[in-house]
Amino acid sequence: MASVATVLRRNLSGKPLRFRLPSPRSFSESPPQRLEKILIANRGEIACRIMRTAKRLGIQTVAVFSDADRYSLHVKSADEAVRIGPAPARLSYLNASSILDAAVRTGAQAIHPGYGFLSESSDFAQLCEDKGLTFIGPPASAIRDMGDKSASKRIMGAAGVPLVPGYHGHDQDIELMKMEADKIGYPILIKPTHGGGGKGMRIVQSPDEFVEAFLGAQREAAASFGINTILLEKYITQPRHIEVQIFGDKHGNVLHLYERDCSVQRRHQKIIEEAPAPNVSEDFRSHVGQAAVSAAKVRVSLTLEVFAKYIKAVGYHSAGTVEFIVDTVSGQFYFMEMNTRLQVEHPVTEMIVGQDLVEWQIRVANGEHLPISQSQVPLSGHAFEARIYAENVPKGFLPATGVLHHYQHAPLSPTVRVETGVEQGDTVSMHYDPMIAKLVVWGENRAVALLKLKDCLTKFQVAGVPTNISFLFKLANHREFENGNVETHFIEHFKDDLFPSNLEVTNTVLGAARFGAKLAAACLIEKENSVFRENLPGSNTISIWYSNPPFRVHHCARHTLELEWENEYDSSGSKLLTFSVTYKSDGSYLIETEEDISPPLEVKATCVGDHDFRVEADDVIMDVSLAVYSKDQTKHIHMWHGSHHHHFRQKLGLELSNEDETEHRPSFDRSSHPPGTVVAPMAGLVVKVLIRDATKVEEGQPILVLEAMKMEHVVKAPSAGYVHGLHLSAGEQVSDGSVLFSIKEKDSQ
Repeated sequence: MASVATVLRRNLSGKPLRFRLPSPRSFSESPPQRLEKILIANRGEIACRIMRTAKRLGIQTVAVFSDADRYSLHVKSADEAVRIGPAPARLSYLNASSILDAAVRTGAQAIHPGYGFLSESSDFAQLCEDKGLTFIGPPASAIRDMGDKSASKRIMGAAGVPLVPGYHGHDQDIELMKMEADKIGYPILIKPTHGGGGKGMRIVQSPDEFVEAFLGAQREAAASFGINTILLEKYITQPRHIEVQIFGDKHGNVLHLYERDCSVQRRHQKIIEEAPAPNVSEDFRSHVGQAAVSAAKVRVSLTLEVFAKYIKAVGYHSAGTVEFIVDTVSGQFYFMEMNTRLQVEHPVTEMIVGQDLVEWQIRVANGEHLPISQSQVPLSGHAFEARIYAENVPKGFLPATGVLHHYQHAPLSPTVRVETGVEQGDTVSMHYDPMIAKLVVWGENRAVALLKLKDCLTKFQVAGVPTNISFLFKLANHREFENGNVETHFIEHFKDDLFPSNLEVTNTVLGAARFGAKLAAACLIEKENSVFRENLPGSNTISIWYSNPPFRVHHCARHTLELEWENEYDSSGSKLLTFSVTYKSDGSYLIETEEDISPPLEVKATCVGDHDFRVEADDVIMDVSLAVYSKDQTKHIHMWHGSHHHHFRQKLGLELSNEDETEHRPSFDRSSHPPGTVVAPMAGLVVKVLIRDATKVEEGQPILVLEAMKMEHVVKAPSAGYVHGLHLSAGEQVSDGSVLFSIKEKDSQ
């Protein structure tokens, strides 16, 4: 196998190869295709992505689904679909026997596990083999050795490959683990031995935090992967996450498909990945000089040489990823783990090498040779992947649930892919990962690809659940990200830029919201008038009373509009905006604010589609999109224009156009909970109650643990005092915003 040193030495700014999309490849000297039907033991976007390639190859597909996924896109996309259990993953997508039964019932010859769930379970791979089913992935023995993070670290450590100091043993006794943590030295990283996606990871700063963090990591790992074993590592404070895509066939051929940078993360989970990694050699030079760069490259070469030999020795085949932690302070490369599966971020590699890795997996499972050798692997341009999540960014990226009332992704092209497992009207469930889609773009170089990423993010429209789209756009526009200076604490280090709180920025954001509200108001009224005119009975002649503008004697009709702006950058509250809209004779609208902060704005809006408008305001013509839906007696209005997205709410009630009757307008309930009240930050399951009602607690003391989307969240006391009204127990469901308990200064009992 060629070394990563070769990859790191190349000129990233050189002339790129001609780009080719993943397409059917010629697998020379290959036997006839044998697999005719594949069961995909997964859900969501990865299930849909695997089905797409399988169908192109003429292979029938079988989906499996839980009760929560009965009407999901991956079920609709498959030739057949089989129910495998209730909504919780442990009873469905982690239920190996139900999945195997589904394969036997439908006559599937092979099972593709996707990523997550059972994809790195050697037991599941072995069960497939025992049942005579082809497991589209590595052999069970290789997963057992390399998919277990502790086992792979022991193997690499014995071979002399640098490892992050830690404990990778079998004994999981909590007292022993505490002793090992003391030996390693705090801060430490607690991490499940199986799986990925940040599930179960905990950073522990002191011994006092260890037990609760360890037990929480075990619970989360068991819920996500069905295995609760844990390893410990010294926490590297300024790391980069760089990984290398490898691939092997059953004939001993192994190659690599260059590296990816996955450093930009939140909650230990990647949100923007790119290939190839930016500024690798320059980054090393700036920190430790060329000598350290050369030394690090030698160590990486050794690591991949060891891997190449070991992979061939254990008969490893299919896709795999070798992951490294790079200490940006010392320049040291550390082997982190090997993932014995297809990664979430595999599309960025596909884009720069012009190959379909799912097709490779299927053909390798058939016993075919890899279609190209290492020297034939192309490298073309640069690719980014941005993960679109349903989550509440101001609340610490907590996962969100709800209905996708409006869903319109960026337009597709030969250089823009959207991998998704949902469609408009679907529900983002509390039971699974909240990822809505992956936006993947390609460009001739990093600058071109980044420009395309930014543009596509502005065209990605989701309404019904909060998302991280605006945050991703801010990330992509940050000067340090534009320069390729990334590391895993990027968001934390630049939080003041990404989460601005100063008055000047707040006023700028509010000003943009006011302008957006005026555009939205004009579009709303224009749409209502347009629909009304289209639905009038009788002839095409419209009464002057219902014309546009409406006819009034001696004056222009006016309309008062009240919109509540939901600030997606700040969870502290919303802002009520009141406008008066005057219908003008030329069909435009004069919109004035009640606060009289900004001058009146004349807006002319023209409907050009169900959700789209061409709007002229202040001598500027622009495109505006609107999504409107009703929920809980409230009309929700989402509008997009340029790089802006705003969410407004309007109470449903009597609609009036006469300003003299505005006292009858419905108004927003501005009431809030009493001081000390703690509400659920997300919809979820109560997994543990740590304190009894009426107990005296200190500020910041953990009270209970919620779980949603396989991630745990500890709810803490906001102040010192006595817990009041805590009547929850483990296993109960809570809704977002529901009252959990309150803290009072005195015991009420």
